[in-house]
Amino acid sequence: MPKQKKKTPLRKCVVTQEMKPKQQLIRVVRNKEGEVFVDPTGKKNGRGAYISKDLSVINTAEEQGMLARHLNTGIDSEVFEQLRTQVTEIE
Repeated sequence: MPKQKKKTPLRKCVVTQEMKPKQQLIRVVRNKEGEVFVDPTGKKNGRGAYISKDLSVINTAEEQGMLARHLNTGIDSEVFEQLRTQVTEIE
């Protein structure tokens, strides 16, 4: 019996609305206490939003408040700086 290939989990970027493999996105989480932080593991509890690993997408999300709207809370500029450093480390 041939082995079946494992399905790649897809998630939607909140900015571009594109479905991409989970590995190509960064997860941002708001927990019950209202803290917002970057989740590199993708497994922390809370309301999650996915964003593409692209500086222009991150800048658009900050300027237009898309992540804040999706997570229903205000987001510090520190979170966007963490996203930017994570993207520049990859490149």
